[in-house]
Amino acid sequence: MAMKRPKQFNDVAPLRGARLLIVEDDVLLLMDLEAILQDAGAEVVACCRDVNEGLAAAEQKAVVAAILDVRVGQDTIAPIARQLADRGTPFLFYTGQVENDPALAEWSGHTVLSKPARPAAIVAAVADLLRHALPAQRSS
Repeated sequence: MAMKRPKQFNDVAPLRGARLLIVEDDVLLLMDLEAILQDAGAEVVACCRDVNEGLAAAEQKAVVAAILDVRVGQDTIAPIARQLADRGTPFLFYTGQVENDPALAEWSGHTVLSKPARPAAIVAAVADLLRHALPAQRSS
């Protein structure tokens, strides 16, 4: 359940209706991301704390974009990132890992936000993903 927080975006919902997947193993960061994205108008369809949950959610939920930690527990996020990439679903990384982490090498063209990021930076990065998504993805 998301924590109550003040509205960040003055009733403007830059992510209105966007169905998002979040994969993050830190429960507090996961709750914070969920609240930030919901405040911006997104529908967070799944908050996952491990790779298996993330794979299932990416398979079963109609998501238009995803926010992924690079490492979830001892695992890399690569299986989920590959599944999303195969479907043409845009994603970004929200991580404390440095940008030269070998796990990121496969995804050099993707946005990497360093933890912690300001809510406005998170929302702007997701909005940018959605702007560059195919029109069919945004309307599904």
